[in-house]
Amino acid sequence: MDRRTATVRRQTRETNVEVTVDLDGAGRAEVATGVPFFDHMLDQLGRHGWLDLTVRTDGDTEIDAHHTVEDTGIALGQALAEAWGDRRGVERFGDATVPIDESLTRVALDLSGRPYLVWDCQVPIEVIGTTFETSLVRHFFEAVVANARITLHVHNLSGDNTHHVFESVFKSVAVALRRAVAVTGDDVPSTKGVLQ
Repeated sequence: MDRRTATVRRQTRETNVEVTVDLDGAGRAEVATGVPFFDHMLDQLGRHGWLDLTVRTDGDTEIDAHHTVEDTGIALGQALAEAWGDRRGVERFGDATVPIDESLTRVALDLSGRPYLVWDCQVPIEVIGTTFETSLVRHFFEAVVANARITLHVHNLSGDNTHHVFESVFKSVAVALRRAVAVTGDDVPSTKGVLQ
């Protein structure tokens, strides 16, 4: 089987993004977005999803992290969709429940071709560190879902440390994604014969 890889470049007046993803990787992540907490979360996505993930984003972080996070999510979603192609042979569905100390998050996803996000994740604080707005995490996943064309349910069940909450979210998504893209057959896993 050919390796499932893709590179997407996205350039706007606000950002310059390059994302490379290898679905059959070993969990090596090289991430530099200029937003340290976001880099940490993307590293978790690659590492626990067993993706080889390279992300380089140069954005207008002197304003805030919004454009950097959103455009990285768009490019990552596009790269994932390109890497898995017609989804032939994949498991299609994946789920995971991951604890990080007091935090516990349950995620389920479907490589359905139908973008839909269910977000049940209350966070205790609005800013991590001095600059990262916690609302950007949902916005990131909205961009990924829309561009990868997946259905994603995120349910945080417990947690009072916002860093732990989001780390359990990203790790849960990573493990669910790893399970969903696992090659377990030869056909497109849909009665329709396509996942678009």
